[in-house]
Amino acid sequence: MRIRRWAAAGIVLCVLGLSAFGAYKLMNSRTFQLFGEIVPRVETEEKLVALTFDDGPAGKTPAILALLSELDVRCTFFLIGGAIEDHMDDARAIVQAGHQIGNHSYSHERLLFKSMTALRKEIEKTNVLIREAGYTGEILFRPPYLKKLVLLPLVLRELDMTTITCDIEPDSYVEVAKSAESIAAYVIKNVRPGSIVLLHIMNEGNEAALTALPAIVSGLRAEGYRFVTVNELLDAA
Repeated sequence: MRIRRWAAAGIVLCVLGLSAFGAYKLMNSRTFQLFGEIVPRVETEEKLVALTFDDGPAGKTPAILALLSELDVRCTFFLIGGAIEDHMDDARAIVQAGHQIGNHSYSHERLLFKSMTALRKEIEKTNVLIREAGYTGEILFRPPYLKKLVLLPLVLRELDMTTITCDIEPDSYVEVAKSAESIAAYVIKNVRPGSIVLLHIMNEGNEAALTALPAIVSGLRAEGYRFVTVNELLDAA
């Protein structure tokens, strides 16, 4: 009997371990969620790439928009609702410059263990602010820290919103993110037609990513790539 009890306990521990491992994999997957549509990259033969920037808007916005204008590049900004409230003029400037705005939640907290009501509030409140900033296109969603489990994708499906992740994220690797040169080299080496690139140029302390932009743009243009917003990339699929 004692052996059987130990065997049963072992089975239970294995199941719990596998469940925890599965939840971890699901939470961090860039390519899979249980409900709704998730897009890490678009399948296309055209040499198109979407540059996307998370967080903000903040005080660096005017300088970033000036650089993008100089580079003649249109991008997609996944903005935080609370930051839009605090910097509405910057959000409006992003729209007026011809860029796309996406929803990056209101609080930028990990949306893993919140109720469906709280999740809807995070998303819908930010959607309202994005419309107030003047953006009229389809609003896409990127989870804070790219993490999601079950309820967030379910709410997004109910709201008919698409989850956008990425297939190129140099900021996530310490050795890559340490310098503008390594960031640019990593992006240029790994981009494929239809890639979605994630950079954190809006944040203080991430000057390397912002400094890397001119080299990324010139390097990919030399290889024949054209820069589009995520919505334009989706339309090309």
